[in-house]
Amino acid sequence: MQHLDDTTRTELEAAAFRRLLRHLDEHKEVQNIELMILADFCRNCLSKWLVAAAEERGAELDYDAARDYVYGMPYAEWKEKYQAPATPEQLAALEARQQQKKGQA
Repeated sequence: MQHLDDTTRTELEAAAFRRLLRHLDEHKEVQNIELMILADFCRNCLSKWLVAAAEERGAELDYDAARDYVYGMPYAEWKEKYQAPATPEQLAALEARQQQKKGQA
């Protein structure tokens, strides 16, 4: 990607990000806790990263608006429709992941 000009690279990165959002939208069965366990990020993280990117560029984007964009609907609606309660196994796996991260710090 180093041979690409900045504009093209940015456009490709943006297209890949939009594709990631579409992919997550197409797979609502994938729970945020599962993403956190396996990849150490979730839909909420993407929302926070959007807000941080906006702040870095002097743009205003609040967290709720970013979440609405990432989730494709208001977060409360998505949560009600698609978020399942975390299982004890998921909670234990997330705790183990977080402990592992602390040990690496």
